Amino acid sequence: MSKRLQDKVALVFGAGSSGPGWGNGKAAAALFAQEGARVVAVDIDMGAVSETREAIRARGQDCDVLQADVTVSDQVLAAVRFTHERHGRIDVLHNNVGITVMGDPVALSEADWQRSLEVNLTSAFLTSKHVLPIMTAQRSGSIINISSLASVQINKLPYFGYYASKAGLNHFTQALAVNYAPFGIRANALLPGVMDTPLIYTQIASSYASVDEMIAARNAASPMGRMGDAWDVAYAALFLASDESRYITGTLIPVDGGKSCTGR
Repeated sequence: MSKRLQDKVALVFGAGSSGPGWGNGKAAAALFAQEGARVVAVDIDMGAVSETREAIRARGQDCDVLQADVTVSDQVLAAVRFTHERHGRIDVLHNNVGITVMGDPVALSEADWQRSLEVNLTSAFLTSKHVLPIMTAQRSGSIINISSLASVQINKLPYFGYYASKAGLNHFTQALAVNYAPFGIRANALLPGVMDTPLIYTQIASSYASVDEMIAARNAASPMGRMGDAWDVAYAALFLASDESRYITGTLIPVDGGKSCTGR
């Protein structure tokens, strides 16, 4: 059997990991490469995305790596142009960048609110802005946005900027799906629930008394009794990137062990 992404070109933004181990973007880049894609991995942290490349090479594949800030249009455009000039097309746009900043509307600074919107939502606007002309000319493409279960379900963490920006990302994704369907372009969002990735240790752990308490609480929040991991998100992304999902667009797919069914 041929690989599921054989000869496709995948541009992955947020392909570095925020700490040791496998983050969602790092795992997606590795899995896309394993399945035959020509991957361009982009991150604001060149050291982190270089680690992704080394992990991919260790698995027997390779990728290109670039440094770019997804909130800066010119840098996004440069990454898109590099990918198109090098490979002649872009079949998959994977938007994985995201941050959590704690604070309710009273406590959260205006700067942190704006930063949440820029990183979590405006970034997808900018990558889409520069990739869509290429996909429109090709009359094909798959856009995968990594949202969050927090976009549709409120939990006990006070990250209001994250809630709002990820909810906006959902609607943005569905608007892309409807408006660009005539051009053969699909857009879908994945909504990870409680996941065990490096990000939770750097951006969420401080909201708990200890790391052990955080892990126990997050495991208990899932009907499966455990957190998912980056590979669970990556395999869902692989399906959306492949031709197997050719008639699926505008969907918001939870990757959450059933948590979205519990209403909490």
